Amino acid sequence: MEKRIELEKRGKNPAEITELNLDNSRSTTIVGLTDEFTNLETLSLINVGLVSLKGFPKLPNLKKLEISDNRICGGLNLLETSPKLTHLNVSGNKIKDLEALEPLKNFKHLKSLDLYNNEITTIENYKEKVFKLIPSLKYLDGYDEADGEADDSDGEEEVNGNEDDSEEEPSSDEDEDLDESVGLGAVYSENLDDLSDEGDYEAAEEEEDEDGIEGGGR
Repeated sequence: MEKRIELEKRGKNPAEITELNLDNSRSTTIVGLTDEFTNLETLSLINVGLVSLKGFPKLPNLKKLEISDNRICGGLNLLETSPKLTHLNVSGNKIKDLEALEPLKNFKHLKSLDLYNNEITTIENYKEKVFKLIPSLKYLDGYDEADGEADDSDGEEEVNGNEDDSEEEPSSDEDEDLDESVGLGAVYSENLDDLSDEGDYEAAEEEEDEDGIEGGGR
């Protein structure tokens, strides 16, 4: 496993690595994986031959762990140094009872757990008991409590930010109505100005006529 880790690092500093695949690297325990992988988010240890998680390092940012097709029967408490764990695949191992899963109830972010091909799946009301044991769990073996299939988006709906804009901004029809009302108001004011000008002009003409008549009479 140590040689495989060095190969997968590709000369990088362990703190720079966010994903590590160690599938099929034969070892009964975890060797060579250290606390230096501080930013590791995804770790795959499928079909390694692990009989326990002894030697599992402190991986504070680990979110997804694949340890399927091994011979693990317990010791999941050793994962507590990875509190951000959200996905855990332990299918194809030797987990027999709920007691082995007890440590997982402390994981506040664990939402997906796979236990396919473990003896524990033969327990009566197995699914109901596991969901009750791990409060944060949303999906067990790919399904939720109501037998709904797991969704990559976790059922979260995206909100379209443009939807609210239509309520705040006036529609094109409203804009047209507004333009028309402003336009009509301007026309009315112009007409009023014209009328007042005409009235002043007519009054001036009447005064001139009266002056002319009076002058002629003299």
